[in-house]
Amino acid sequence: MTETPFRPDAPPDSRYLPIAEHGLIGDLRSVALVGSNGTIDWYCCPSFDAPSVFAAILDADRGGCFELAAAVPARTKQFYFPDTNVLITRFFTEDGVGEIQDFMPVSSDTDDPHHPVPPRGDTARHRLIRRVLCVRGTVPFHALVAPRFNYGADRHTLRITDGTAFFESPDRSLALTSTASLESDGTDARADFKLSEGESAVFALDQVGERIAPRDCAHAEAEQQFGATVAYWRRWLAQSRYRGRWREMVHRSALTLKLLTYAPTGAIVAAPTTSLPEQLGGERNWDYRYVWIRDAAFCVYALLRLGFAGEAEAFMRYVTTHISSGDGCPSGPLQIMYGIDGRRELPERILDHLEGHHGSAPVRIGNDAAGQLQLDIYGALIDSIYLYDKWAQPISSGQWDDVSHLVEWVCDHWDQPDEGVWETRGGRKNFLYSRVMCWVAIERAIRLATHRGLPADLARWRQVRDTIYRRIMDRGWSERRHAFVQSEDGDVLDAAVLMMPLAKFIAPTDPKWLSTLDALTEDLVSDSLVYRYDPQASPDGLRGDEGTFSICSFWYVEALVRAGRLEEARLAFEKMLTYANHLGLYAEEIGRTGEQQGNFPQAFTHLSLISAAFNLDRALG
Repeated sequence: MTETPFRPDAPPDSRYLPIAEHGLIGDLRSVALVGSNGTIDWYCCPSFDAPSVFAAILDADRGGCFELAAAVPARTKQFYFPDTNVLITRFFTEDGVGEIQDFMPVSSDTDDPHHPVPPRGDTARHRLIRRVLCVRGTVPFHALVAPRFNYGADRHTLRITDGTAFFESPDRSLALTSTASLESDGTDARADFKLSEGESAVFALDQVGERIAPRDCAHAEAEQQFGATVAYWRRWLAQSRYRGRWREMVHRSALTLKLLTYAPTGAIVAAPTTSLPEQLGGERNWDYRYVWIRDAAFCVYALLRLGFAGEAEAFMRYVTTHISSGDGCPSGPLQIMYGIDGRRELPERILDHLEGHHGSAPVRIGNDAAGQLQLDIYGALIDSIYLYDKWAQPISSGQWDDVSHLVEWVCDHWDQPDEGVWETRGGRKNFLYSRVMCWVAIERAIRLATHRGLPADLARWRQVRDTIYRRIMDRGWSERRHAFVQSEDGDVLDAAVLMMPLAKFIAPTDPKWLSTLDALTEDLVSDSLVYRYDPQASPDGLRGDEGTFSICSFWYVEALVRAGRLEEARLAFEKMLTYANHLGLYAEEIGRTGEQQGNFPQAFTHLSLISAAFNLDRALG
């Protein structure tokens, strides 16, 4: 493939919508991104980490897409059907108003978290429904369904039989049914039709195979599926206990976190996309369609806060299944990430045939960071188990055995360098955040053992906990910066230390912490947005710059709240809300001019929004 160098000063490529110009739909097994222009340009079937069917967001020419839009010039607006994950895209034309209702029906067995589901969901029906309606006047529409299987690497054939279009590749087959007449266009299917007020058309895309036959989706069935999907999401959201000032944003974040859940196993993915760039033209492009123990554990905290205990229980079952003995494993009893089905091997490779979003190569699938040592995951996980025991239901004796095993490993291995929470590829360091979260792992386990009267070597645990505390206070504090810093005996600031008061390691009004907060504000905060660290001062092994990190921005709000600086906290929080996209969704980072950057939407950002809103609400009274 001939590669054209990316030029930062080049005009925007009109073939690509900005990352923020997308909404999300899903069925708790996979998701689709729907652009504000009505095009689906990202969809993996039948699961989050399956090869893509539509990936035009990563290569406008080779990725494949499902276009559906007014066939005449139109203004568009997008919103979610209230309290659901059903997405509405409206088209305002000269002669009328039309809309597309996009949704993926949630399998009936998903209603019951205890219902056994096939491990990979391969025998379940995976259906994407697009209802087109004319609500005023008349509107002509155009549809083009152009799948490109296996990230655009596999060829496919098209045949149209009895009004159904069959797209068949060596490993995957899709069937498209429509109430509009379908025509072939090479290996793509298209439809052109005109609707008058009150009329509608339906498109349904199904994965088909030996055990899943094609099925028509007439108007009546689409109506029934729409109603059932709306009812499912509203029934789920009704469990929320949040009644605060930012209910709409908090509930949208909760609905988004639920969409990132893989129902068959209880796994929660970090994001549903791969290789959306942290900087246009840069190399910081990663595959996030896996389960980061840290991210998922924090998700459990956020969902428990809101009253969603079922998701916490499902994740607890998932993670305890995958705790190993740690013998001979450099990362210990836990990997930092797993596949949604629990697999440990996630080999990373580059797809050279895809140009990347706006030409931002490389496009990666898999993630080599799975083999990294990141000690903080033990604190994140044990803290979530502690909160689950406190807020949901007592953990079992078997789960306590697992916790004890993890704590003993931490007691033996906390004092070593690691790659850290930000997964740097520039070598291991003695990161302060890792030390803090090792302290959290042991401290929460002590609390749990004491509260429940569970067996534990408390004398040893307390001794190690206190040793870690003194080490952090002695070597994690910089007299020159008057702040806690990124790594031991260093001077570089890092936003990860914002977690110190949140994790209850240090009092939020401790003079050393207040001095640290001032230093972070001066060096890493820009209009409420927070950078993780300065990659020039602390090289991370990667070229290019990055935007501000949205989870750090919400951590900053919480730190201000706990320090008693409520006016600053509320203003910073309200400013952060203005950086959400038109649907209330966030990518991983925010660029210099407010653009969303990185994989989208990101679980970490939405869970931190929930936590910040909850604590700010409580402080404001």
